[in-house]
Amino acid sequence: MRELLAPGSYEFQAKVGTGKVDCLLKLPNPPGPIAIDAKFPLESYRALRAAGTDGERTVAQRAFDQALRKHVKDIKEKYIVPGETAESALMFLPSEAVYAELYANFPNVVEESFRARVWIVSPTTMMALLNTVRAVLRDVEMRKEASLIKTEVDKMLDDVRRLAERVEKLGRHFGQAREDVDEIRRSTDGIQRHGERIRAVELGDGKAELLPRASGGTSQATVD
Repeated sequence: MRELLAPGSYEFQAKVGTGKVDCLLKLPNPPGPIAIDAKFPLESYRALRAAGTDGERTVAQRAFDQALRKHVKDIKEKYIVPGETAESALMFLPSEAVYAELYANFPNVVEESFRARVWIVSPTTMMALLNTVRAVLRDVEMRKEASLIKTEVDKMLDDVRRLAERVEKLGRHFGQAREDVDEIRRSTDGIQRHGERIRAVELGDGKAELLPRASGGTSQATVD
């Protein structure tokens, strides 16, 4: 379990309903958390293997059958909880030999477990199941990452939109600033021209017309 699944994707001795289950696979909905309960009808299996007569074998088979049916019933009633777990649960038989005996000679028990939605698994089939669970959980994580990436991209696009709006606004300010600079340049050009005319009068370059007086009249200065 620890070699295949990440911490947090399962829990040992997890609370389910009013009791505790050996292990709980924390799968997203659907299907939801899946309970795994380990059952090993060791005593009845040993009696079955040790039976020397047909009578002993019949008694041992009946005991084995009843033990497994009881386990299936207990798991269905205790660990399949509507609204809390998945609609199915797992019964783990920690022996390939017991599992083989079950499927070879007790088909009615297997069919009953199917109807109860309690899937019986062995170490080998449990390993295959856990590999499937790992793939499912990995897919869930990838979907979460894809959702996170989409969220970040959406935020980035919002930032780009705001930047474009601010650049456009700044461009309008630059356009106004250019107009203001052109007005200033025209004023300085006029000041420069008037200054050159005044300097020409001071240097006695000949007759020159001065700037209009503030009263609105005109004045001329003639330099000999």
